[in-house]
Amino acid sequence: MLAFYADHFVLPLPDGHRFPMRKYSMLRETVEREVAGLTLAEAPRAGDDALLLAHTPEYVASVSRGALDPARQREIGFPWSDAMVERSRRSAGATIEACRTALREGISVNLAGGTHHAYADKGGGFCVFNDAAIAARQLRRDGRVERVAVVDLDVHQGNGTAAILRYDPFVFTLSLHGEKNYPFRKEASDLDVGLPDGCDDEAYAAALQGALETLFARFSPDLIIYLAGADPHEGDRLGRLKLTLAGLARRDRLVFDAALTRGLPIAVAMAGGYGNQIEDTVAVHAQTIALAAEYHERYARREKPDAFAPAGHIRVAQQ
Repeated sequence: MLAFYADHFVLPLPDGHRFPMRKYSMLRETVEREVAGLTLAEAPRAGDDALLLAHTPEYVASVSRGALDPARQREIGFPWSDAMVERSRRSAGATIEACRTALREGISVNLAGGTHHAYADKGGGFCVFNDAAIAARQLRRDGRVERVAVVDLDVHQGNGTAAILRYDPFVFTLSLHGEKNYPFRKEASDLDVGLPDGCDDEAYAAALQGALETLFARFSPDLIIYLAGADPHEGDRLGRLKLTLAGLARRDRLVFDAALTRGLPIAVAMAGGYGNQIEDTVAVHAQTIALAAEYHERYARREKPDAFAPAGHIRVAQQ
């Protein structure tokens, strides 16, 4: 299974900054050591042509040259640097390439991404460019797919994704999140499922199963972009839910099974994770990648050579 990384582009953050930048290098080292059959590739850089599919020209230009006003820079949560820009472009490029790879192989992973708080004209919540929205529109522009579903299981609502794609009939946005958690002003996804504080494994699995059934009853995607946040974990300092590591494995399997049984390619991004112990966050993300690798093997055993071509309209060209 192919996984894309960009952890060597490190943001210079001040001492005491609460964003766990180190989790990305720890994650790559862990999965390289522990996940059999994994091939790592440097994330490509998304150019302006891709970023402009989801963001305004003024915002892309202001981020790129460090010209955001102080309020908008503070809303992102990172100080501006060349590394911030480069990493953000690479994160979007990784999700695009994970989608393209998934169309060939069934499943692929971005070892970062899931930057779902970025709006068309501003960033927020440690998110600069919205990789899922960019990738969904890039794959449509490529002529590779017609309809895309974004399944966002970060504990925080995908407000930026919902806002960017609100009037896009070709992309379905599903967000399963803590109802009382950040952001405190929610946007309208195509399907929002708000969960109470303290939601446990059983309640979460039931809510997710129902949400997936609703998604597929209302929409027929050709590709799924899955934001597999680690922050629903019980040890997350920003999560407020009570999922165990086993509960999060069940979550991932529900999504992967839904894709596999329908012959749908799936690109996975890591999204958030802020564990009281950074090792817990890395363990959740690594488990997702290990399960994705397991499903990659199951996809590979499918007999039809065009098993991941979108059903009924576009046939996917082999690269």
